[in-house]
Amino acid sequence: MSARTPLNPDELVAIDVHTHAEVSAKGGASLSAELDRAAGAYFKAEHRHPTLPEIATYYRERRMACVVFTVDAESATGTPPVPNEEIAEAAAENPDVIIPFAGIDPYKGKAAVRQIRRLVEEFGVRGFKFHPNIQAFRPDDRMAYPLYEAIEDAGAIAVFHTGQTGIGAGAPGGGGIRLKYSNPMHVDDVAADFPGMRIILAHPSFPWQDEALAVATHKPNVYIDLSGWSPKYFPPQLVRYADSLLQDKVLFGSDYPLLTPDRWLADFAGLPIKDEVRPKILKENAARLLGLTTT
Repeated sequence: MSARTPLNPDELVAIDVHTHAEVSAKGGASLSAELDRAAGAYFKAEHRHPTLPEIATYYRERRMACVVFTVDAESATGTPPVPNEEIAEAAAENPDVIIPFAGIDPYKGKAAVRQIRRLVEEFGVRGFKFHPNIQAFRPDDRMAYPLYEAIEDAGAIAVFHTGQTGIGAGAPGGGGIRLKYSNPMHVDDVAADFPGMRIILAHPSFPWQDEALAVATHKPNVYIDLSGWSPKYFPPQLVRYADSLLQDKVLFGSDYPLLTPDRWLADFAGLPIKDEVRPKILKENAARLLGLTTT
């Protein structure tokens, strides 16, 4: 049992809704060596493999909370993920800073459905991450619908990677990773068929930014996180929508450890975002989406 107090949004500077657990306490990594090297080179990231206790300390020092998850693409890559239970246990030990999400492999079928239910009921997991590129599936593939039904029934959140990915970038053949799966329009059917399931489109969705904005403005259950890119490179239309029509549905995310919140926040300060909108993006929208506040 943790002696730390539960997370208090009022005491936080920001809530980072997109951080990765990339290494297990037992030493296993969530990516193959080839894909891991390519991602490190693409993002020029330092300290690429922080442990879960190190992640908790890092965010606590910054008075931030963080949503942490792994990617389970074992069926497509053969690489076992960081155990979701390990992330949930770290969250239980650090309830003031870590919010547990999980990675789910859509090809695991009924076993994945059982895993979703168990992780929510026994471990308090709040959401589930899908990475269509690495997992090699389209989000609107009906094989994944039983998983979405379980997520919706549990009142949990689904996160979908969208747009280009740094995973495999620069490796021969992109490491076998195909970009076609990550068009956010593939999530539109999912949002229509599961209106009770809250969805986060992760990242600026290059080269499909307009598609992501269209889905998020049309579907009340769809949000956008701003992780994976320095804000100074955001497409202009994303900045305009974040500052206006989508100001209540856009979320701060860094993609740590690939991109640090320190760099993200420094570059975000230079964007033409209204003063009254900034706290929504940095904390308030996420607090409401995650059920941390009633306002």
